[in-house]
Amino acid sequence: MNKNKIIAGIELGSSKVATIISQVNYDQVSFERTINIVGVASSESKGIKKGQIVDIEAAVESIINSVEAAERMAGYHLDSAYIALGGAHLHSQNSHGVVAVSDPNGEISVSDIDRVIEAASAISLPQSREIIHVLPREFIVDGESGVKDAIGMTGVRLEVDTHIITAAAPAMKNIKKAINEVGIQIEDFVFSGYAGAESSLTNTEKELGCVLVDIGGGTTSIAAFLDGSLTYSGVIPVGARNVTNDLAIGLRVSLENAEKIKIALSDSKKNKDKELSDDLDLVELGITETKKVSRKTLTEGIIRPRLNEIFTMVRLELEKAQIENKIPSGVIITGGGAETVGVVDSARRMMSLSVRIGKPRGVKGLIDDIINPSFSVPVGLILYGANEEPKENLNSFARKFKLPSVGIVGKVIDVIKNLLP
Repeated sequence: MNKNKIIAGIELGSSKVATIISQVNYDQVSFERTINIVGVASSESKGIKKGQIVDIEAAVESIINSVEAAERMAGYHLDSAYIALGGAHLHSQNSHGVVAVSDPNGEISVSDIDRVIEAASAISLPQSREIIHVLPREFIVDGESGVKDAIGMTGVRLEVDTHIITAAAPAMKNIKKAINEVGIQIEDFVFSGYAGAESSLTNTEKELGCVLVDIGGGTTSIAAFLDGSLTYSGVIPVGARNVTNDLAIGLRVSLENAEKIKIALSDSKKNKDKELSDDLDLVELGITETKKVSRKTLTEGIIRPRLNEIFTMVRLELEKAQIENKIPSGVIITGGGAETVGVVDSARRMMSLSVRIGKPRGVKGLIDDIINPSFSVPVGLILYGANEEPKENLNSFARKFKLPSVGIVGKVIDVIKNLLP
């Protein structure tokens, strides 16, 4: 017998608004989980600039177009969704919390974990900022560090190192207003870089240390992992749209035609079997302002300098966080900008690390159109939601009955966790 739940994710990007609807099946016999994509849609983004809403009415229209198209495909009416949050207003910091274990003669319980995370969350913030994530990096029990799950351990002093991500409250209120006007309840806000990491990174990469670079239309999100946990996150206000602007200015063409040229260069790079001429024929693309232009001029003279700038800024952010030498698994590039011609070469040159393109994984169903870097964030929202549901149910159960998740009781709770919807 299976328990099914509908989980949806919406990404409000500077270039597109993407909506994904999934059906998550929890098998009550094998306790396995499968995620089937049943609806996918994207619409042109309007009223959103660099991850923030600048025109609510236009943004609402874009969201409605995306959501309704996904609903028609899925045959399901959405009432709630997880929302990706990006933009340069996002900040992060690491925090430490300490509490005494409530029962020194017993074992660490879920309530102890909640208390120590709450202690780590007690940071000084201006009224204009809100906490969106408090992510435990490691627990320390009686001075013993490196503990990933402290529940069931025995000790008298419990500490936690956390990674806290905050956002500007006005920006979040504008997004809430736009989503609510569409008639959708927000399940949770998720940092876009963290969502992209959920779908694009492997556990091995996270354990060894890596950095995800999500190049969107107007911004680039950074998420660095050490020992399996998010250690640094940030957003720089430069994205793939800046490459389009550079092409438009350099060739003196419209933004629409510049985007066509960028896509044509990327497509020709993918098609390695096809012999390419030294010049790109713009007439074939329906561009009549100029006839032909050198591919080398486009890639090395216009596109590469902007990509170099993006990865130089990423490197400087990692150096500021003092983790540039702690990421042996290298750089994983995702987002729509990951398909820009020359992006891997620029990343290698500027960051001196191994580089690969990250594509979403871990889902089934209607995946033909979404197994590409531009859908890493909305797929990551689905995975985040599927992972969070059982945790929330377990915590509420444990709090209600004040039971530690250990021993036979712990196994019972683990079984009940999988049975809950």
